Amino acid sequence: MSITKVGTIDDRVRVKTVLVSVFDKTGLEPLVRGLLASVPDILFLSTGGTYTAIERLLGGPSPRLRQVSDYTGQPETQGGLVKTLDFKIYLGLLTETHNPSHRADLARTGASPIDAVVCNLYPFATVVAAPGADLEDARGNIDIGGPCMIRASAKNFIRVAPVVDPADYPGIASELAAHQGALPLAARYRLAQKAFAHTAEYDRAIADYLARTAPESVRGCYTIG
Repeated sequence: MSITKVGTIDDRVRVKTVLVSVFDKTGLEPLVRGLLASVPDILFLSTGGTYTAIERLLGGPSPRLRQVSDYTGQPETQGGLVKTLDFKIYLGLLTETHNPSHRADLARTGASPIDAVVCNLYPFATVVAAPGADLEDARGNIDIGGPCMIRASAKNFIRVAPVVDPADYPGIASELAAHQGALPLAARYRLAQKAFAHTAEYDRAIADYLARTAPESVRGCYTIG
């Protein structure tokens, strides 16, 4: 596989489309209001409980908010097992602004560039630390879509802002207000550093849990057919 090296990028990228999927909704209201204040025509893509929370903040259905399933044309699977793992989502996250073939792919598929991802993950470490938690509790709280979105957006920090920590929300709102709805490269890069540290810590917690859990626990947790 040959990798095309990027030569030209933009310092400031206006946040026009943001994908929001958060388990911990701390600080979501001021973030949404701050984004709207800086980018009145912003589009939020969201799923599940996050969609419902943003819809409530907006006072009901809004052209500023769209279900991921409506955007992709693929309904969520039972129990929300698969929501954001879709070609249009990842094309939007990984597209490079100055790459003409990427722009052609966007036009071909009807996808849009996604300029920011606001995501935090299932609380794996908290769940497995709870009294009585078993292997199935652990397995059910291994987040798949969240780390994929975070890693894709962090890889493409040359254009996309990955936001994983609610403590960063006020600073991001301030940056957007100061730069007419855009985030500068320095901010995107700082966010990418934190994003990869976040997913590494998350995977480490999962690996450590599995390493200290005996294989016999599998048979103890499930009926084996």
